[in-house]
Amino acid sequence: MSRYAISQVSHLDKTQLQGLVDVLIDCVAGGASVSFMHPLSRAKAMAFWRRVADDVASGARALLVAEDDRGILGTVQLVLDQPENQPHRADLSKMLVHRRARRLGVGAALMRAAEDAARAAGKTLLVLDTASDDAERLYARAGWTLVGVIPDYALLPHGGLCATSVYYRKLA
Repeated sequence: MSRYAISQVSHLDKTQLQGLVDVLIDCVAGGASVSFMHPLSRAKAMAFWRRVADDVASGARALLVAEDDRGILGTVQLVLDQPENQPHRADLSKMLVHRRARRLGVGAALMRAAEDAARAAGKTLLVLDTASDDAERLYARAGWTLVGVIPDYALLPHGGLCATSVYYRKLA
């Protein structure tokens, strides 16, 4: 794989939307429990990314993407719009890395970039939940603290229940 770059995007063009659709469909097909069932249609995936694009444009959400010469290979979101008694917090959401780029440091780089973006937005606490064993290793290595595990939380994309693990990270 060639080198990749990570950036925070404030507007999604058609090519970026298509790339994000491809990553989401690949992750769901590969078994990632990220709110969608397999098979995920391009139309449903595109509708999701268009809603995300609206939130990004309004400032309610930050979107980071990892791209190489073949296009988008990973992404992560920060939900910045929180209740008025939680202005210091953001939710890390939809950490997605295409299977072609797994175990190459893309997820860790996206995590660092998301934490930097959260700091820049004035956030001091991040929270997330995950159902993926692979992602749990990533979060633990990145210094996140496990709060607990909720059994039978969601369906896996190909069927069957899975637990979710809840994490937090205090930012300095």
